[in-house]
Amino acid sequence: MYVLYEDSGSFKAEKIFSESDSTLQVEAESGKRSKIKKANVLFNFEQPAPAELLQQAHSLADTLEIDFLWECAPQEEFEAVQFAHDYFGHPPSAIEKAALIFALNAQPAYFHRRGKGCYRPAPPEILQAALAAIEKKQKQAAQQQAWTDQMVAGTLPVELTEVANTFLTRPDKNSLHWKAFDAAVTQLGTTAETLLLKLGAFPHALALHHDRFLSTHFPKGTHFAPIEPPQVGHDLPLAEVEAYSVDDSSTFEVDDALSVTQLEPGIVRIGVHIAAPALAVPRDSDLDRLARSRMSTVYTPGHKIPMLPMELIERFSLDAGETRPALSLYVTANLETGELLGSDTRLERIQVRENLRHDKLDDLITEEAVNDPAAPLPHAHWFRPLWTQAMHLVSQREQIRGKPENNNRIDYTFLLEGPHDDPDSRIHLVPRRRNAPLDRLVAEYMILANSQWGGLLASHGVPGIYRSQQAGRVRMSTHALPHEAIGVPQYAWSTSPLRRYVDLINQRQLISAAEHGVSARLVAPFKPKDADLYAIIGAFDAQYATWNEHQSAMERYWCLRWIRQQGLSTVTASVLRDDLVRLENAPLVTRVPGLPPLERGQRISLDVLGTDELALELICRLRDIQSDPAPAAD
Repeated sequence: MYVLYEDSGSFKAEKIFSESDSTLQVEAESGKRSKIKKANVLFNFEQPAPAELLQQAHSLADTLEIDFLWECAPQEEFEAVQFAHDYFGHPPSAIEKAALIFALNAQPAYFHRRGKGCYRPAPPEILQAALAAIEKKQKQAAQQQAWTDQMVAGTLPVELTEVANTFLTRPDKNSLHWKAFDAAVTQLGTTAETLLLKLGAFPHALALHHDRFLSTHFPKGTHFAPIEPPQVGHDLPLAEVEAYSVDDSSTFEVDDALSVTQLEPGIVRIGVHIAAPALAVPRDSDLDRLARSRMSTVYTPGHKIPMLPMELIERFSLDAGETRPALSLYVTANLETGELLGSDTRLERIQVRENLRHDKLDDLITEEAVNDPAAPLPHAHWFRPLWTQAMHLVSQREQIRGKPENNNRIDYTFLLEGPHDDPDSRIHLVPRRRNAPLDRLVAEYMILANSQWGGLLASHGVPGIYRSQQAGRVRMSTHALPHEAIGVPQYAWSTSPLRRYVDLINQRQLISAAEHGVSARLVAPFKPKDADLYAIIGAFDAQYATWNEHQSAMERYWCLRWIRQQGLSTVTASVLRDDLVRLENAPLVTRVPGLPPLERGQRISLDVLGTDELALELICRLRDIQSDPAPAAD
């Protein structure tokens, strides 16, 4: 004896092995035995064999016309086995009973299931709605397949052109457009980015990189609504100093300037002057929320996305000849010993004499010229005393560090001839050593200000955001902890308030400390243990890392473009570790497949096989291992 039963939505026919009151033990053709409930049994039969019954019943079910079945079926609930007797006009065989059950079960639009082997025909109006839905779904499936076929053939359907750029960052995965695209990606065994480029959804890889970043982080665009910056700082005292700033020519937000005043032989007062936008951006103001949403200016070759609206930047940037509010740190120093004799922080107005530019002065202010007192030097009366004290500061930090700093690494400036979003723009990689005198000069006094001001906040009990390094771990916190790599007792970013939100926060706190002294902790925008400071630190770390990742990706892209524009077929590199190498004539680190074990710093030549501007990879192979020594390690 055999039995047809339901199991997890499917029909099975097997031999009865044993039977109890409520269960059966059945045996499959393979010999496997299972226990089933009698409640799941549709009917028993003696012939044909289970496998033959299933095969013949499915074949017969395919020949039954569902419309005719629906018309013949009782209008009320009925049992399929009983209906089989009326439909076939004779006592049905096991095959006919099973076939009718299979046919009814396969058409839920026509017949609604009401239990084991029981069905009810759908009312006419419900049936028409269901059939219309099925037809719509079939048309959608056909449309989706047609779009997929077009994309597999290399053509972007017109209907997808307006939404294709959303597939990388915010796809509507319930839409036919996305489903068709995803099917094409799967069928071709490629990536979404590669297929979009192939289909022409983006004109080139650079456009794809830009669109993905902007769509993710600036979906409403990068521009600010026009604002009218508040008029502040006009009643501040005017500092009688001769101040100069030092930046690249591309810099439009001048955050800092330096001054030096001779007090007596060998004793000078050095001023570090920082633009003071915090005066116009109070906590929780609309401008503060704008700055907090970005956390930092975004830098990429040939382009910047500013943290603050340009109207505010222009109002506070320390542009030459303009009188601007500034937070100034003054230190009195003995140029012979380097001893700092005193310090003072003031909120004032300053007028920068000139905005000096690296690209115009680096060839004139060289180490040779600096070390020769008789050599001509631009702005020597300003530069030389600042340089003398800067070298003392370096020495003092190196004593704390326990070793000298290695600043021999070459940095590169990316200069574009043409738009930043045009891959055919000519790229120039301009090398500049980190220890160039002007770079070192500015760096030392920014370190001095960040350290001194961090100490000022701590001594007044005013909370701030500090950057520390201990046991090799760099972290941001609200505690004044040492920064071992720099060699200072505390370090609070405070010198770039036009470009970095943490500096803007710290500047507000410093202004309170400068104006109110020891009582500043009671009136500062952020009080001790303010939970919002911790939230800002977490958000800043994440956002800053994202911006840096995008900057690195774009610099890597333009390095690859530079290699193509130069027509380089071979390049020289030095080994960093394993198969990771750094090119010597470009700021590009890449992997070399199959590179044999080599010592760090070993110079090698590589054959350039191509560039992948989408994956941002240099395709290369080892050409030879050079015998000449590598340049000094950086």
